[in-house]
Amino acid sequence: MVNTRGKIKKAQNMRKICFSHASTEDSNYQSTRSGALIGSDDDLLLKILLLLPVTSILRFKSVSKHWHSLLSHRRFTLLYDNLPKYPGLVVRNIYIPFDAANQSTPPFRSLDFYFDPCGIKVIQSCNGLLLCCSDRNKRARKYYVFNPTTKQFSIIPSVPGGRKVRRTIRFMGLAFHQTDCVHYKLVCIRGVDPMGELCQIQIYSSEVGKWKISSESFSANCSFTCGVYWNGAIHWAPSCHNPLYFKIAGEQLQTLALPPPNVASFGGFHRGATPMYFGESRGHLHLVDTANVENHLHLIVYEMMSDYSGWFVKFQVELDDLPGAFPEMINSYLHPSSPYYYQFNVFDVVRGENEEDTFMVVRIPGKLIRYNVHDKSFKQIFNLTTYFSFPESHSNAHRYTETLTSF
Repeated sequence: MVNTRGKIKKAQNMRKICFSHASTEDSNYQSTRSGALIGSDDDLLLKILLLLPVTSILRFKSVSKHWHSLLSHRRFTLLYDNLPKYPGLVVRNIYIPFDAANQSTPPFRSLDFYFDPCGIKVIQSCNGLLLCCSDRNKRARKYYVFNPTTKQFSIIPSVPGGRKVRRTIRFMGLAFHQTDCVHYKLVCIRGVDPMGELCQIQIYSSEVGKWKISSESFSANCSFTCGVYWNGAIHWAPSCHNPLYFKIAGEQLQTLALPPPNVASFGGFHRGATPMYFGESRGHLHLVDTANVENHLHLIVYEMMSDYSGWFVKFQVELDDLPGAFPEMINSYLHPSSPYYYQFNVFDVVRGENEEDTFMVVRIPGKLIRYNVHDKSFKQIFNLTTYFSFPESHSNAHRYTETLTSF
């Protein structure tokens, strides 16, 4: 009897083990089958991968040759780069996210992607790529294009002509866009006469890997500051009565219209005076200036028409609430009518996916403030005194956004 019961119990246990193995095998089969279905459907796989952070995407390139090809393809790159995101600013070599509450991993800790004995600084950002150069040696300055997302970089060949020619460089700018300028280009302006009034344009193409001299030479009576790539052209912040922009495809210089003169800073853009801000966001070219001389906290954000027919008022911004919250921006030793009574700069204008999400990044002494241009809400996003012992200017602030572009 004992032996019979033991045999029955043993048989029951064996049945349970068999059912368990069968269930596990069925589950594994279903998982493997589902994985195989997803893996064989590139469209479905792309939709899933687009939900992942960029660090995961870069890591998954090593899964297989197929995944590497899929994630490196221009189709996926364009889809990913067009996703809405607001990463932040690079101020000198410090990354500052726009959303202080949801900080992501900084794209880099320092600009040490290549050893340059003079150090490396950022001089322009363009749709995710950074144009960098040697920090302290102008005579033997090197230029680099760096993608902080993929950590890829290129050393740009020197402008032909030796040090004598390189000393005459007045401007170096980057042109890149995921659709209209896939292979990045550099535009160099240099003086060709002792007085520096006659200028020559040279263009470097990453596709060819060489510099070429543009047929366009011109006389310049303005400074080439704050180069911005937009609409297939490099634009310079207005600093004279006839500011310029350079159409890259046709290699043509054109005159950029000015905003209404009655609202331009300190009587107009001339003799080197430039607007408070000049930049691009989501395919829109912006210029920011004071609305009137009576109240320097009232600003106008202009937008350029896509056909260059002129500027129109896009936003009117009133920063009246900022001095109450941040009294350190008041120069109390000056008269309130002084244009320098309030200390602040506009570092960036960022268009939101929705219009009501558009915001400005405003620098006040020691702080960066994110200011919504619609509901007038604001918050501090960074304490500059943690890293910088002196005020930072707009020229040292460059927007960073992720891009999977390879070159």
